[in-house]
Amino acid sequence: MATEVVMPQMGESIAEGTITRWLKKVGEQVERDEPLFEISTDKVDAEIPSPAAGTLTEVLFKEGDTVEVNKVVAYIGAAGEAGEAPAAAPQAEPPKQEAAAASAAPASQAAVSAPAPPQPPPAPSTPQPPAPQQRAETPPQPAPPAPPSGGVSPAQESERPSAEHTAEELRRTRSSPLVRKIAAEHNIDISRLEGTGASGRVTKNDILSYIESGAALSPAQAAAQPQAEAAPATARAPQPPPPPAPARPGEGDRVEPMSVMRKKIAEHMTMSQRTSAHVATVYEIDMTRVHRLREQKKAEFQQKVGTKLSYMPFIFQAITQAIRKFPIFNSQVAGDQIIYKRDINLGMAVALDWGLIVPVIKRADDLSIAGLAKAANDLADRARAKQLKPDEVAGGTFTVTNPGVFGGLFGTPIINQPQVAILGVGTIEKRAKVITTDEGDDVIAVRHMAYFALSFDHRIIDGADAERFLSYVKEILEAGQFTV
Repeated sequence: MATEVVMPQMGESIAEGTITRWLKKVGEQVERDEPLFEISTDKVDAEIPSPAAGTLTEVLFKEGDTVEVNKVVAYIGAAGEAGEAPAAAPQAEPPKQEAAAASAAPASQAAVSAPAPPQPPPAPSTPQPPAPQQRAETPPQPAPPAPPSGGVSPAQESERPSAEHTAEELRRTRSSPLVRKIAAEHNIDISRLEGTGASGRVTKNDILSYIESGAALSPAQAAAQPQAEAAPATARAPQPPPPPAPARPGEGDRVEPMSVMRKKIAEHMTMSQRTSAHVATVYEIDMTRVHRLREQKKAEFQQKVGTKLSYMPFIFQAITQAIRKFPIFNSQVAGDQIIYKRDINLGMAVALDWGLIVPVIKRADDLSIAGLAKAANDLADRARAKQLKPDEVAGGTFTVTNPGVFGGLFGTPIINQPQVAILGVGTIEKRAKVITTDEGDDVIAVRHMAYFALSFDHRIIDGADAERFLSYVKEILEAGQFTV
C-alpha cells in the first residue's frame, strides 16, 4: 500500500501552502522523517518530513503550486516500488460518477436510442437540426440521458454558468477571507479583478492596488457602466489617470519570478504603508557601558549558558522596561478602539538568504538576559534552518530589527502590522564624543555609539510619547545596570 503525503496545516488559520521545492525526485529513496519538500505559507517557510520510509513513487503537484491543507501531494511506496498504486487512486472516482449518472437518468434513457457521447456545454456538436424533429416525435420535454458528470440536462443548460464564470467563481472562492472582507467593505466584485496570485487568485495587494487606483465600482455602478458609456462624452465623470505601464525587460536583462516569501513580504509592506501613519525619530545612544559589561561576561556566559552573548539581549530588556512604562507601544488599532496587549511579545527580524522572517520571543518581559539570549539565538538558528513553527512567528506586539549587523548606521523601518511601532538598531562603533567628567570638565573621548531609529504609528502615538519612550530606552542602556 502506498502512503499518502498530504499538505500539512501549519497553523489554525492557514488554509493552504505553496510548494517551493521538492527535496526528493520520483524514484528516490526517502527515510521516515527525512525532509521531503519545502513549503511557504502566510506565516512561515518550513521543510516537511516524510511520513514513511520507502520510494517516492509519484508527485502530484509541481514546485510553485499552491495546495489546500490535507490534500494529497505525493505517494510513497515500499522500497523499489514503481508507483503503480498511486495511479489507481484517481480511478476511484469514475464508478461514483457512473452511479450518480445512473440515478440521475430514469426511464427516459430508453426513449433515446444510441445517445451521442456527451459534449462540453460551451460547444455542443449538433444542437440545431435535430431539435424540431424531436419536438414533433417525442412527448414534451423528455429528460435526456444524464451526462457522466451526474447532472445537467439541456433544460438546465441555460442556467449553467459559462466557463468564464466558473473561472471567476474559482478566483473568488480561493481568495483569502481578508480579501473578501476588503471587497465587501468597498462593494467590489472580486471576479472583475485580474489576480496575480497562484491560479489567478486575487491577493491582498491586488485589491488594495485596485482601490488605490480609484477604479473600484460598486455592483450597481458596474451594471450601469454600459449605459454610461453610451451617453455623450461630455456627460461622463472625469476618470483617474491610468496606472503606469508595467516595467518591460530590455535586451540582456535577466527576469526571474518573485518567490512566495518575496510576494508575501511585498504585500505586507505595502499594506502597512497604507494602514499606518508612519513617523520616525532617531536617537544616538552611548553603548560603552553595555559594551564593557559584555566583554567582561561573554566568555563566562558562553560556558555557563551555552550560547553567545550579543548586544541584543540588553536592548530587548531595555525595550520591555520602556514598554511597561509606556504601554501604548504594546497596543493595536481596531477600528476606533485601541487594544492594549497584556503580554510583551518581541518580534526580532532575521535576515535569510531568500528573504526576511520575524520570529517572536513570547513574554519577553519575564525573561532574564540569559533567557533572552537563549530564546533569540535559538529562534534565529531555526529560522535559517526552516524549522520554525507557525506560532513562533505569530502574536508579536513590538518588533526590533538590527540592520547594524551589516554596518548600517540607521534606517526608518516599516511597522510590522498590526503592531504600532518598530525599533531599528544601527551598528555599534567607536566614535569621538564630547563627554562631561564628574568634575564638570568637557573632554573628547572614544565611545561605543549607535543610532536607534523608532518608527511609530502617528494615528495613536504622538511625537512626544515617542520621544519619551526612546529617551527612556537611552537612559537604561547608557546606565548599563544589567544583571548577567
